Amino acid sequence: MLTKKQLDLLEFIHKRVQRDGVPPSFDEMKEALDLRSKSGIHRLITALEERGFIRRLAHRARALEIVKLPDSMTTEKPAPAFTPRVIQGDRPAAIPPAAISVETAGAIELPVMGRIAAGVPIAAISEVSHNVAVPQSMLGTGEHYALEVRGDSMIEAGINDGDIVVIKETSTANNGDIVVALVEDAEATLKRFRRQNGMIALEAANPAYETRILHDHQVKVQGRLVGLIRTY
Repeated sequence: MLTKKQLDLLEFIHKRVQRDGVPPSFDEMKEALDLRSKSGIHRLITALEERGFIRRLAHRARALEIVKLPDSMTTEKPAPAFTPRVIQGDRPAAIPPAAISVETAGAIELPVMGRIAAGVPIAAISEVSHNVAVPQSMLGTGEHYALEVRGDSMIEAGINDGDIVVIKETSTANNGDIVVALVEDAEATLKRFRRQNGMIALEAANPAYETRILHDHQVKVQGRLVGLIRTY
């Protein structure tokens, strides 16, 4: 499953190859997807390559080759509209009420929306993989969802690879909050949020990872950590 940005880029490359016989330049891709830097295009291309949709060819200009297309393009159906929300997963714009209000034995079933990177950011998927029962005492008001952690960048905050984190949907955060941060509409990651000197710092809780300093417009908060579930 591809994010909307990944699908948009693949479709743009496909149409240009059909029209011109060669892929578009990185500048043309950046402009078509309304991204502020070519680094976002590099990340999207890497994600498409890892998923087997495109191949980079050595020693050739504009060296991209489309290997396959998703069903949504081959059947000429429009791609589902959603806003990227999570890593190796985008959270849909709305979760069906039944997915978040099922109560069993003092617990609420939350959808696990995919995997969130606690480490090097990875791309996102959009489907619910399964549900997880969360104690009602862990949740407050508002909508919540769960993510499976991949990576060790938050290990000193007690968040390990394989843990399930419970996230409250919100677009705001206070300094020190651990958040799901969407970077340049292309990747998401679990990090500690801080504002400093007019910029946003996404801090790891592992000295092996550097703090990322980004402009305000490059970061969108998608949720705040409120709980953690670990299976032994």
